[in-house]
Amino acid sequence: MVMPQIPEDEYPFPSRLALGQIIDNLASALFPMRLGPRGLTLETEDAFVVTSLRRALPDLAAQVRMELHAGHAESEADIHAEAHRIICALAESLPDVRRLLDTDLEAAFAGDPAARSVDEVLLCYPALTTMIHYRIAHLLYREGAPLVARIITEIAHSRTGIDIHPGAQVDESFFIDHGTGVVIGQTAIIGKRVRLFQAVTLGARSFTTDEQGHLVNTPRHPVIEDDVVIYAGATILGRITIGAGSAIGGNVWLTKSVGPRSIVQQGAPNVSIERDTLEDWP
Repeated sequence: MVMPQIPEDEYPFPSRLALGQIIDNLASALFPMRLGPRGLTLETEDAFVVTSLRRALPDLAAQVRMELHAGHAESEADIHAEAHRIICALAESLPDVRRLLDTDLEAAFAGDPAARSVDEVLLCYPALTTMIHYRIAHLLYREGAPLVARIITEIAHSRTGIDIHPGAQVDESFFIDHGTGVVIGQTAIIGKRVRLFQAVTLGARSFTTDEQGHLVNTPRHPVIEDDVVIYAGATILGRITIGAGSAIGGNVWLTKSVGPRSIVQQGAPNVSIERDTLEDWP
């Protein structure tokens, strides 16, 4: 079939609004009894999932085609074939996405005594909203749709205050407690059973440039090994490694690697004599 040729400047860019709706539909397909419509039953669950995917996946393919057009792909047929490949890869990976999200849910429930059920975690915790967006976006990023992927994680950033680049690699059982202000850079690698608190930054310390002074996209963010806990406000910069089983204290500024089972913390706070009134303060 001959694809219609459309002038290049008439192609729109991917839509943030449309992608937000698509991710909501995919989330409801992944967790139909919790994020699906009111009145859904076990008898109608499968039909709802099929309907949701039949709506969301073609809509997502259209957004990917817009990105490929913006990237000046060679022909309309090539664009449709590549978008189809990307969406098929995502669709085939959705069961694995659900499995990873289940481990994130279980980690959150096990790690927070305030959580009364995994349902509460899924419905209320910003970290799980973020991880649904991130785990879908990471697949799209890996398969060749980085702009669509980045828009999806920025939607999560707007909704939750958690900023995870879709290029970051995050293994199973990942939990961000509270979450607001967390930043995870593009080349960060995070192992299994890692737990972060609010305002943690996994960032870059410096940037490599080429001979013309242009930035080069090299590995520049931390590697966090398995079973690490990083407390609120910690800033970890550069391509350094935090060894397995380590704990990084609140507000620590860290630019050097630490070995397994390390404890990194600031000095003890200076406690002065108790004052009776505010007027007694210097």
